[in-house]
Amino acid sequence: MEKRVIVFLIVSLAVIIGYDYLLKGMGLVPPQEPSQEISTADRTAPAGKTAGPVGVSPKSAPPADVPSVGPSVPAVAPQGETGPAGEERTVEINTELFRAKFSNRGAVLKSWELKRYTTGGEQGPQPVQLVYSGGRFKGPLSLTTSDQAITNDLGTALYHVTQDLSHLDSAHPVGHVTFRYHDVQKDVDVEKELTFHHGSYVVDIAIRTHGITAPVDVTLGTNFGIVEWGEGFIGLMGSASFVDDKVLKETPDGEAERKGDVKWSAIQDKYFLSVLMPQKASSALAKKEGDKLVSAGVRFAAPANDSTLAMQLYAGPKEYDTLKLLNVGLEDTIDFGWFVFGSWGLVKAVAKPIFYVLRFLYEFTHNYGITIILLTMCIKLMFVPLQYKSYKSMKQMQVIQPKVLALQTKLKDDRERLNKDLIKLYKDHKVNPVGGCLPMVLQMPVFVALFNILYMTIDLRQAPFMLWIKDLSVQDPYYVLPIIMGATMVIQQKITPTTMDPTQAKIMLFLPVFMTFLFVNFPAGLVLYWLTNNVLTITQQVVTERLFAKKWQVAAAEGSVVPLDEPKVQKSNGKRRNSPAE
Repeated sequence: MEKRVIVFLIVSLAVIIGYDYLLKGMGLVPPQEPSQEISTADRTAPAGKTAGPVGVSPKSAPPADVPSVGPSVPAVAPQGETGPAGEERTVEINTELFRAKFSNRGAVLKSWELKRYTTGGEQGPQPVQLVYSGGRFKGPLSLTTSDQAITNDLGTALYHVTQDLSHLDSAHPVGHVTFRYHDVQKDVDVEKELTFHHGSYVVDIAIRTHGITAPVDVTLGTNFGIVEWGEGFIGLMGSASFVDDKVLKETPDGEAERKGDVKWSAIQDKYFLSVLMPQKASSALAKKEGDKLVSAGVRFAAPANDSTLAMQLYAGPKEYDTLKLLNVGLEDTIDFGWFVFGSWGLVKAVAKPIFYVLRFLYEFTHNYGITIILLTMCIKLMFVPLQYKSYKSMKQMQVIQPKVLALQTKLKDDRERLNKDLIKLYKDHKVNPVGGCLPMVLQMPVFVALFNILYMTIDLRQAPFMLWIKDLSVQDPYYVLPIIMGATMVIQQKITPTTMDPTQAKIMLFLPVFMTFLFVNFPAGLVLYWLTNNVLTITQQVVTERLFAKKWQVAAAEGSVVPLDEPKVQKSNGKRRNSPAE
């Protein structure tokens, strides 16, 4: 049985580590875009909120006359506009959460900086930038249509811009930016109105069209919302959509269109995402733009003249409460149920309560390192009865191991009788041969769920612990925690009862070394959890050994089975009677 355990551990680790590389070699991994490493300066950003109906906002007072940007009409700036449409310019909007910049060429987003999340650089911490700076792709919020007469105009034309506020605060909670395009010759009008809210990452968007008779696409651009795509084996990065009450988190090989009831279309990485939440869109779009480049968007059916296409944009962190308040299922982009080959409902069901407990404890500790230690202790206490039974079973198996080996030697050529005699041996000694493994199997969903939480949640981003651990979401810069963790694994192996022969035991000593090298690249929060769990396990085994081990050994040794070649004698009414085994 011990050999099978060794093989199981080796195969499991090989699958976990090699799975991602195998998929890459087969070209099945979703495209990923490397970028600068990022970290959180402040995780206290308020939850996103919406104001009024989705995508509908009070109209800023439009100018009475919108001049044409066509070549035959002079560009004149109406009252309230930033300047003539003949000049390319940038419009900026500032809130307490982000700073956005738009260009009037194509009415697209050029920059979206998150003020409460930072990334390191040569010049010190800088706000996280969500807009991809590749330059050769359409920018976020671009409009495209299959109408050949105006296909290129919407993406390259210079729009007139009207802006009422550039800085939002509690005294000025709502601001509007409106882009207008008018072509006299083609009788085409487009008005794109954006409404921003103080204390929210959500932007209401209303697009009014005239003269467009083909479907209209609104795109998120390329890699908008992706800051860093890790190469880890948990979760999927890239495009995602929610159509017909089903979440699809797969990046297409080429171009994909999902028709149906579209709730949202998004681009996501581990910690951030951008998403369009439309009203009455006909389909969600996703496209592979190149190696580790992906775009997404929504498609509206051909609009009637003077109709309004309404939607919302969210561009920000994957904060669970913020996404849940949007009430469109975006919280499912944080996949707590991931385990090697996909998402598991059981793991997710276990993970959510643990996640709530983690944040509850943080309200008291204000230190996620201490919170992880306390949470690990709580989980360990919850599994004390199972650990007790596991340790007891292993100790009893250790006592009867000589008899097991003797049976295996004597009946090595008769597998059927060997199995029967082993079952009888275990029954007579009241030993469960799988008792040591079963508790570990029952604890697996909890351990995987906690692993996912510590790996995926943005709460740990740039969360300090103490001394040299300044960020629990990245690896220990000095490898202190992984080395200590490896040492505790060696100690744990030494004091754990085993039925292995000396050769097998020596082989298993390589496991702590292997795990140490594996955990070197893991986030410090994960290593802290594993280290804490090892220390608690060692403590429990030491206490259990001193209090119960001798009693278990005596109970196992006093079984009703005698040595194999010694007949069992029973006495009844003073007469000697051979046992049935004779």
